[in-house]
Amino acid sequence: MLFIFLILGFILVIKGADFLVTGGSSLAKKLHVSDLVIGLTVVAFGTSLPELSVNIAASIKGSSEIAITNVLGSNVANIFLILGISSVIFPLTVTKGTVWKEIPLSFLAVMVLGILAGDPLIDGESDSSLTQNDGLILLCFFLIFIYYSAGIAKETTPMAEAATGKVYSLIKSIIYVFAGLALLIIGGKLIVEGAIRTATKFHISESTIGASIVAVGTSIPELATSTVAAYRKNPDIAVGNVVGSNIFNIFFILGLSAVIKPLPVQSNDTIHVVAALAGSAILFLCMFTGKRKILDRWEGALLIIGYLVYLYLVITLN
Repeated sequence: MLFIFLILGFILVIKGADFLVTGGSSLAKKLHVSDLVIGLTVVAFGTSLPELSVNIAASIKGSSEIAITNVLGSNVANIFLILGISSVIFPLTVTKGTVWKEIPLSFLAVMVLGILAGDPLIDGESDSSLTQNDGLILLCFFLIFIYYSAGIAKETTPMAEAATGKVYSLIKSIIYVFAGLALLIIGGKLIVEGAIRTATKFHISESTIGASIVAVGTSIPELATSTVAAYRKNPDIAVGNVVGSNIFNIFFILGLSAVIKPLPVQSNDTIHVVAALAGSAILFLCMFTGKRKILDRWEGALLIIGYLVYLYLVITLN
């Protein structure tokens, strides 16, 4: 039954991603904004909903240890695994704004989290927590990000590569988006629940589950959405979805989770923070190696290898 749930979950998220990319692209054209803006906001928020539901449920049930590792693990998977796979499928052209603004902003988000988390990540001598005040600070950064995204929407127009694909009516586009979100949420839930139950049988620690199985499970919507977007040669949604989702994950999801209940931060969480910082830094550097502002196939392959190294370290060090 667990195997059936996992297969069904995969089918739902892939179809949901197809609906979401179709509706998102059409919505971008109908509203006369770029696909990048839709990727940074609507699509990014929608694909971050599994992380949000897992974190809120974990906070309410008192299993808040999984919250931080889930978010950071998802962010690491988003860059190394998802963009890696997407760029192997089709080299991703990245806009100048994404290179100099969105990617550095995702790096800043992890830096802010590291500062708020405090001593455990610096000296490894003690544990602390993200307090409710810390959560409010993260939510304030989230509002700044939304304001910034609104500014992009006013300044940008639909891009040339967005000319491909069907344009539906506004109502039909919105229906596609919501249908895609619903399938992503249901499918992601089935996958995560099946993975957790399977992992529990092998007595894997909660922290390791959060950073690996749950993180990858809740990142499957991003994986499906970005790979479909890459296959359709729509790189703005593929990249914008991942970068926007990473910013959402830290500023909004961790912020809201901490406001609900303080989140414990442990010294062994350092590896996830370092990996998340490294992911944004490496993605930025990739924009200047090979073809400028293009994530080539060979760079995508290196990102995938980097993710496998990260998983190995998480399993062995925990």
